[in-house]
Amino acid sequence: MIVFNVNDMTCGHCVGAVTKAVKSVAPSATVSVDLGTKRVQIDGRDSDAPAFKAAIADAGYTPVEAAPAVDPVAARGGCCGSCH
Repeated sequence: MIVFNVNDMTCGHCVGAVTKAVKSVAPSATVSVDLGTKRVQIDGRDSDAPAFKAAIADAGYTPVEAAPAVDPVAARGGCCGSCH
């Protein structure tokens, strides 16, 4: 999974433009955009971070690579933390 912070996304149009830019690089990629946190997550077989970054930049935005979010349940090693 590739994650970018795109702090200059401000509306639904921005979300669509960024999604379209990512899909132009990898049409089969799964793109998840959270406008509230300004995060774009890309999951796909053809994951090429520099190409995605360039496409988003060409669409007029400023992508900054970020670390994927850690799932708190997975980080603990189980559903309640007791399982190991």
